[in-house]
Amino acid sequence: MKIVIADHQGLVRAGIRRVLVDDGFDIVGEAQESAEIGPLLERVQPDALFLDLDMPDMDGLARIQQLRTRYPEVKVVISSISDTPTLIQAAFRRGVCGYVLKSIPPRDLGSAIRQAVDGTAFHALGLPALEDDAVARRAGLTPREAEIVRAVANGLSNKEIAKELWVSVQTVKFHLTNIYRKLQISNRTEAARWALNHGIA
Repeated sequence: MKIVIADHQGLVRAGIRRVLVDDGFDIVGEAQESAEIGPLLERVQPDALFLDLDMPDMDGLARIQQLRTRYPEVKVVISSISDTPTLIQAAFRRGVCGYVLKSIPPRDLGSAIRQAVDGTAFHALGLPALEDDAVARRAGLTPREAEIVRAVANGLSNKEIAKELWVSVQTVKFHLTNIYRKLQISNRTEAARWALNHGIA
């Protein structure tokens, strides 16, 4: 996968580059400033852009929208220190395919980016699992229901969830009915959105 890294901190870019190269990515360019990103994307035509949302010379959300409009073929994966649900949701609304917390373990970074680009992740990646569990418990979900919500948020079908959890498709449907009732929603799209808003990984 050809990827461009955009981050205003040279040391951070170097660390990201090292991790991704070791994981088989082709780093085709780096940008330190927002103004460098557009010309770089045109020149190297990457598959994805790993973009620091907190670059000091840009409005991150506005920049996402500009890039997605001008370079729709380039998948944008956000890197940020912020785990604020409203900010994460706003980034997804503007067309990013992934949102990766800078607290993510380096060994998980490549996998997180691949999930985002492949369209199998619809939530922020890198949130602590314990917090995910606490959020699910506060919503009244059982551990199995929490597993299913996470699977839905990851884009898995009922059949895929059933295979992963070694249960029947009918059992998955039964759990989904309970999940919808507890979360006061009506379908899996709303379940994925709830998971995104609450940082369920």
